[in-house]
Amino acid sequence: MTKVTFARAQDEFSAVLRKKVDEYFRTNRIKQQGNLKLYSKTIILLSSIVFLYWLLVFHTPSAWIALPLCALAGVNLAAIGFNVMHDGCHGSYSRKQWVNDLMGYTLDFMGGCSYFWKVKHNVAHHSYTNIEGHDEDIDIRPFMRLNTQQPKKAYHKYQQYYWPLLYSLTYFWWVGVRDMQKYIQMRVATTEIPKMSVKQHLIFWGGKLAYFGIFWVVPLMVLPTGQFLLGYGLTLAVTGLTLGIVFQLAHAIEDLDFPEPDPKTLKIENAWFVHQLQTTANFATKSKFWGWLTGGLNFQVEHHLFPRMSHVHYPAISAIVKQVCADYNIVYNEQPTFPKALKSHIDHLKHIGAAD
Repeated sequence: MTKVTFARAQDEFSAVLRKKVDEYFRTNRIKQQGNLKLYSKTIILLSSIVFLYWLLVFHTPSAWIALPLCALAGVNLAAIGFNVMHDGCHGSYSRKQWVNDLMGYTLDFMGGCSYFWKVKHNVAHHSYTNIEGHDEDIDIRPFMRLNTQQPKKAYHKYQQYYWPLLYSLTYFWWVGVRDMQKYIQMRVATTEIPKMSVKQHLIFWGGKLAYFGIFWVVPLMVLPTGQFLLGYGLTLAVTGLTLGIVFQLAHAIEDLDFPEPDPKTLKIENAWFVHQLQTTANFATKSKFWGWLTGGLNFQVEHHLFPRMSHVHYPAISAIVKQVCADYNIVYNEQPTFPKALKSHIDHLKHIGAAD
């Protein structure tokens, strides 16, 4: 299948930006992978989810305490994905590949598939950001419409109201449905998934069985069914809602583009770096809370420009990216706070839901 390609007209911008970022790391004599800050965060996040699991399953407190803790566990799982798995699967956690693989496998223990995620995210999403039919991350059809290229349904005019329900189902749909579809079809949108080795098949099924055993079998051996379903459902919903919101604030807000390639040549008119800047936005970059929780994904612009760089470096290089963008008169999309970014996403849903 013919792939989308990008023009090279603005390669000077890309070259200058790469050079300045490389100079930053060389001058400061630091590596682009993770550091003690990332390693300590990993220990905190993994230890906290183990503690919450132990407390909720084996020493279940009263409902008024347990339910908020289940919600906290949902945020904790999402944070592991943002901080640990994400850097691991991008190869930016460590210079050692086995460490990156190990961190990536945290997704398998949370019910996902790191092998499929690398194709879906690293290849399809990062290569073809916001390009309809090629980036599966913007495909929530038929329930939502994120750009005018997608078919319009009558109920889309209400999507600015019902999005929280759909996002809360994101994690369940991902783990329980989408992964199995990929396993059967071996495809992510227009991107083919490379043939899996025996090891990868074993990791896929081993991860699913481990997740089922840890999060279903063991709790049901200890807890009443209704109590388990309520707590597990809340945890899953909060995980999905957290994942959905953080992603959408980066790629589905006002003023971001959903470029259409030339129908004959499948070429995008801009260079890849410029395309990333037109389709990606930051939010709340001055907030240490959002930076810590989201694994630097509030600096989504820097992540899309330099996906093999650990998120711990994004705040430092953002000033470089802003300056080079200003020098070349390229828009740097950013929302100053989380509430403003969320409002922009909701306004985008309202506009697209009503547009022809």
